[in-house]
Amino acid sequence: MKRTARLLLLLLCVLALSCGLERKLGRVRSGDTAASLKALDADMQAALPSLRIPPRDTLKVSGPDGRQLMIMRAVRDENGEMVATDELVPAIVVASFKHVPERHGKVDLRFLVSVPRTMLDSRWQLRLVPQLHMLGESGCLEPVIITGDRYHKAQLRGYQLYQRFLSGIVTDGMQFVRMQDLEHFLERNAPQLYALKRDSSLVSEELQVSLFGVSGAEAVEHYTNGLARALNRYKLSRRDKVFRRYVKSPFLEGKLRLDTVIRGTEDQVIYEYVQTVHVAPKLRKAQITLDGAIYEIGAKRCDFRGPDTLTFYISSLSTLCDRRERYITKVVERRVEANSVCWVEFASGSSVLEPQRGNNPVEMGRIRSHLLSLLENESFEMDSIVVEASASPEGSVALNGRLSRERSASVGGYFERCLRRMRDSLRSEAGIRLGLAGAEPAEAVTPATPIRFITRSAGENWPLLERLVVQSGELSEAERQDYLLTASSFADPDRREEALHARPYYLFLREKLYPHLRTVRFSFHLHRKGMVKDTVHTTEPDTVYRQGVQALMNREWERAVSILRPYADFNTVLAYCAMDYDASALSLLEQLEPTPAAHYLKALLYSRKGEDALAVEAYLKACAADQAFVYRGQLDPEISKLIKTYQLNNETHLD
Repeated sequence: MKRTARLLLLLLCVLALSCGLERKLGRVRSGDTAASLKALDADMQAALPSLRIPPRDTLKVSGPDGRQLMIMRAVRDENGEMVATDELVPAIVVASFKHVPERHGKVDLRFLVSVPRTMLDSRWQLRLVPQLHMLGESGCLEPVIITGDRYHKAQLRGYQLYQRFLSGIVTDGMQFVRMQDLEHFLERNAPQLYALKRDSSLVSEELQVSLFGVSGAEAVEHYTNGLARALNRYKLSRRDKVFRRYVKSPFLEGKLRLDTVIRGTEDQVIYEYVQTVHVAPKLRKAQITLDGAIYEIGAKRCDFRGPDTLTFYISSLSTLCDRRERYITKVVERRVEANSVCWVEFASGSSVLEPQRGNNPVEMGRIRSHLLSLLENESFEMDSIVVEASASPEGSVALNGRLSRERSASVGGYFERCLRRMRDSLRSEAGIRLGLAGAEPAEAVTPATPIRFITRSAGENWPLLERLVVQSGELSEAERQDYLLTASSFADPDRREEALHARPYYLFLREKLYPHLRTVRFSFHLHRKGMVKDTVHTTEPDTVYRQGVQALMNREWERAVSILRPYADFNTVLAYCAMDYDASALSLLEQLEPTPAAHYLKALLYSRKGEDALAVEAYLKACAADQAFVYRGQLDPEISKLIKTYQLNNETHLD
């Protein structure tokens, strides 16, 4: 009877525990009990017991109006008065949003994962997975795992049972061989092989065959315990199945934050979570939600979702950017020159232009395209075109000079006729368009201003030949040096050509390089339409500076520094601050106009250096000149630290 009573009592206890677990699960499923998220800020950190409170400090600073202020760490009493205090322990304030500063393209999202004690049980494992939502996309952060003691012991027990099973699997196949029987067989039937049993040298196949024609492999197979080997293979095939049988809840792999409960109170367990996020150019906020699940050994009992959504608004120094356009002064010349070179082929010794000869259609088509684009240009009008032809050195200088003049005149005449036809065609099209639009008839189109063609001779093109020789990969270094020595030895071009004619590489010069010397150079002289003065000074937006400002707005700090460094203005200081070039930023700030924004950045930089008095003084000047910095100060950790330490944003200091 006593034994029966004890069993009944034990059964009642088990049922009571089971009912208790089910009630706890029911509260989780219904949402009455849930893990929560809290935004972690400096106040909360100060309230957590692991952080020490700094000693009292007193600053003597100059206010915006020049008055001397004594600022101490202070607290407001029951009458609303600010009184000095040695220590101020702030209370934990739970908020659904928080401003976080961006530095170096990253932000640290700090928050607390708070789990009520009622969600914890020795037989449970809680898997809490924060979800990060940014720019319309979501992703899982590293899970937080809180494992009960009995759950953990059951995990270890499962692994121990599985390890015991693995220890029963034989990995060396020779353990299944009856070695004593095998040695007796070899000793009697293969004495030569048996004699080598202690020798590690290679044994031939012939030597392994016994007197009865039985090989060593066959002998080993005969004396192997086949049943034991088959059983061992069966065990190997069941490894995965046995693992699932014994290990109901495997240890999780990958990036986890396992069982890292760092703080706790009587009614909750708190995990401090810090996630570093790379800030994309358009990212303005990030949100955190919490998903979770409760596992009992071998099974998931329920899923749950935290009721909180934390919103982190990302503040960046880029919001202080001065977006005003910067202009540069440019000198605009009335007259403009455009140049183009083409290679026109002529028959040897001839100045007659053959448009279809060799590559002439391509080269001359390119010049026609240039002429047409200049004619259609709405900003410029052509005054004249200089056509200058050059010749290759074969023949006398006098002959080549005359030939280049004639070729220049031939090419100039050809394009003068082309230009006339182009202008007539454009005038005709303009007249038709005006007529269709109901405007004045085609005859009323203003006649085109005549364009002069000026032809010139450049003679033999020795400078270009020298460049081609030096750049040629088909001539050896010795041949290139010989050419330069020969060319410099004769001032008379005809004697120089005669000396080169005797060189072994002359044929290469004549066939490969000389054709490139027969060029025609076009110089198009234009003027700006409607412009009377020869020069005009104009201002236009500085596009390079605009790119630097855009880099600031996109938080591309290194690029912003490289672009804005030569300008040495406020935006340059901003880029320096973002890259922690504090000394350069402070040095440049001293040279700039003391605007409210400049005072604010000084406060930020002095705070980084630990010079609180100068930092507070600069911050108060910024706030006195622009009340927007009163609110801005909470967004930058360097300033918010000063505000909290010295209670700066109260009416006494800001008056």
